[in-house]
Amino acid sequence: MLIGYVSDERYVAQPDVLFEFRNTTGIIATTRSTASGAVLADVPDGNYEVVLHKPGFGNKITSIELPHTGLIHFRLLTDGLVGYAWPKCVKSGERSEFRVHSVEEYGLELWRYGKEKEYVKRIGTFDEHGPRATMQITPDGDYTQVGVQFNKDGYHSSILGQSIEAPERSGLYYFHAKSKSGLEFGFPWVVAPKSPTCQLAVFASDINWNAYNSFGGRSNYIHASCFPNTPTINSRLELKRYTEPEHRTYNTEEYKPLSLDRPDPYNHIPFNEQLSDPIAGRQGCHMASAEWRLLGWMEQQDIAYDLYSETQFHFEQVPLESYKALLISTHPEYWSRSMYSRLKRWVHEDGGRLIYLGGNGLNCEVEFLDDHRIVYHNTNWSHSEPNYDADGTLNESRMDRRVESEANLLGVAFTTAGIMTAAPYEVADDSHWCFENTGLANGDIFGEHSLHQRVPGGASGHETDKITAQSPPNTQLLAKGLNGDEGGAHMVHYTTDSGGEVFSVGSITWPACILVDDHVAQITKNVIKTFTT
Repeated sequence: MLIGYVSDERYVAQPDVLFEFRNTTGIIATTRSTASGAVLADVPDGNYEVVLHKPGFGNKITSIELPHTGLIHFRLLTDGLVGYAWPKCVKSGERSEFRVHSVEEYGLELWRYGKEKEYVKRIGTFDEHGPRATMQITPDGDYTQVGVQFNKDGYHSSILGQSIEAPERSGLYYFHAKSKSGLEFGFPWVVAPKSPTCQLAVFASDINWNAYNSFGGRSNYIHASCFPNTPTINSRLELKRYTEPEHRTYNTEEYKPLSLDRPDPYNHIPFNEQLSDPIAGRQGCHMASAEWRLLGWMEQQDIAYDLYSETQFHFEQVPLESYKALLISTHPEYWSRSMYSRLKRWVHEDGGRLIYLGGNGLNCEVEFLDDHRIVYHNTNWSHSEPNYDADGTLNESRMDRRVESEANLLGVAFTTAGIMTAAPYEVADDSHWCFENTGLANGDIFGEHSLHQRVPGGASGHETDKITAQSPPNTQLLAKGLNGDEGGAHMVHYTTDSGGEVFSVGSITWPACILVDDHVAQITKNVIKTFTT
């Protein structure tokens, strides 16, 4: 009888897992999983404890009832070192739990990531009396929907509590975990101020981080809508993104949630990586590692800022009215409807000033089901073909399909032209104040130098935004990326009747250039100074 399948934290099929089925009378049956991870056993109906064992993974005891509606998806967790803070974003003085998976003794330190990596304190060394007792246990099934719930089992006693109070200074912090055998893993912690300390707020794009996080086997790019019935054996032979010549990532209107309650290996930054080092990782180049480059540069320039997360903004924990300017950067692709509406009101009605130093921003609506489960409303969407409503209306983005085009707020919106290319910008309007002290004139090139290693070539790149039909009519084109096929980013500026302003660069690679390109740095400095004065 096929009972189910067994897989690891990436939903990869695990063969040769030893299974032991037992009830109150003892061991009823044993079996081993097949090459596809299938679990076959002749077991009578009833309630069972199931013991799982495979070298390289944590042993596990789980409970099942047979018959079971549908297949059971047993999940194992690889031996190693991984962790996350919960909550991942707090205000100064609030507490977060550190949730670390390790099969051996590990040490934990707290560091702040600014113009340099600044050691804050040693949190402690962690080991237990029981063998491998620092090992975490993942739920069975699709825990990308409900979270991994690390520290749920075995951490009930107050003396085993694993929490820390957030420091007074706002910023991007990292926990550094190092195991006895030398494994290293770092995970981010966004600390916001108790109350505003300056004129500039900055958002960490944690909703976007979560969209790309595939821990558990799903992300908004792998099995976006739901788990398949069987775990992966070979990605290139099975995943639609590789097997379909004209693959559409989003081909349905219904999507299961993705939980924030998971480790995020993509946001690990090697302990020896420094601020000015190239950004080599597939995801690091547009997530926390790239955002750190911007924050570090700002501190080098003595630009004061208060850091918040996007989730804090959604839950109305950001006093936006207390700031003159807000900066969003790199890749803030996913926003809730309430976030979008609030920001637009602040700019268009309250005189707020928005600095957008990223690409493919505010492109898709998300919905929070609670404090950690997010539905990404991708809709039935193609990035390579025009997308029309039933009445023939052309949608500029997934956000446009459900709310309105982000161009109404940002002045630009993402298009696939120029995707995965990079190039410098060419000045289009040298009379604009953003070019002060740059020496640049119309036709001049800037933004040639970059730390972005996945898509090298310049400040206009990776994914780029352009002026559209829904951009405000007074949107001013200041510079244009030289990417081929009209794929270059549009640098723009517009003002509102309320005194609000928006400056957008429309490129993911901009923050990766700011430490090594003087013109990118000076333009950014000019904008921040003007918007916060």
